[in-house]
Amino acid sequence: MRVWIVFLLCLAGHAMAAPTEETIEEDIIAEEDIIAEEDIIVEEPVVEEPEVGANPVQVEVGEFDEAIDIFEEEQVLADNPCLDYHCKKGKVCEVDDDNTPMCVCQDPSTCASAEGEFEHVCGTNNATYDTSCHFFATKCALEGTKKGHKLHLDYIGPCKYIDACLDSELSEFPLRMRDWLKNVLVTLYERDEENNLLTEKQKLRVKKIFENEKRLQAGEHSLDLLAHDFEKNYNMYIFPVHWQFGQLDQHPVDGYLTHSELSPLRAPLIPMEHCTTRFFEECDADSDKYIALEEWASCFGIKDQDVDKDLII
Repeated sequence: MRVWIVFLLCLAGHAMAAPTEETIEEDIIAEEDIIAEEDIIVEEPVVEEPEVGANPVQVEVGEFDEAIDIFEEEQVLADNPCLDYHCKKGKVCEVDDDNTPMCVCQDPSTCASAEGEFEHVCGTNNATYDTSCHFFATKCALEGTKKGHKLHLDYIGPCKYIDACLDSELSEFPLRMRDWLKNVLVTLYERDEENNLLTEKQKLRVKKIFENEKRLQAGEHSLDLLAHDFEKNYNMYIFPVHWQFGQLDQHPVDGYLTHSELSPLRAPLIPMEHCTTRFFEECDADSDKYIALEEWASCFGIKDQDVDKDLII
């Protein structure tokens, strides 16, 4: 009997502890809600920062400073009267107290040093200058003096001994020179597709030379062959001689060549052709220090009736 009582009490206690169906369902729903809440990720709204520059008002400090620097630099250039004021070689532009530009002789010490021997130049005083800048600055300082008047750029490279030009050698110089001028023009014509190396009128002149089947091709030729070609194809050489005169007559264009205007042609030639100096000296037939077109043409063997100023295009 006692055993049954104990057994019944155990069953009653178990029944009280066991959940009802409703309780079970509520617990299940609660657990599902908790799980659902854990699975849901709440995303906070992302506020994108606008790119710098998207708003005209928004400019980084560094960019603003840079813009100011550029503006100030442009203002300095705009206010600089020397900006578009050109001076000849050996002079630089400076402004006076009234901010008026003027050309003054350059201090040779401000010239850049030569990077190699090829930058040295030799003056007619037989002195070697570090660069052409040093030469022209020195010449400018001597302006107005007898020494400065006689000083010119003689040739490119350091001064060296140059053999005297013999009469027989002098007669050979124009043969090579004429052929060289013709070939220079033909080369410019071949390369002048979009480079504007020649004017349209010049192209028409050179085209006739280029397409001529009798043209002597560029290369090393004997003096006899050069002389023969000049005699047989004389007309091919008329324009190249006139063209070279026009290329040199630039400062100013007055129909005469000065020593300075000849410099771009003669300075590189002298180290290779030792008759260059004598040739151009004797071209000045009247010894007035200027070479007129007629004198120039005569030096290259062009006949008087073929000298035509209209060919200097």
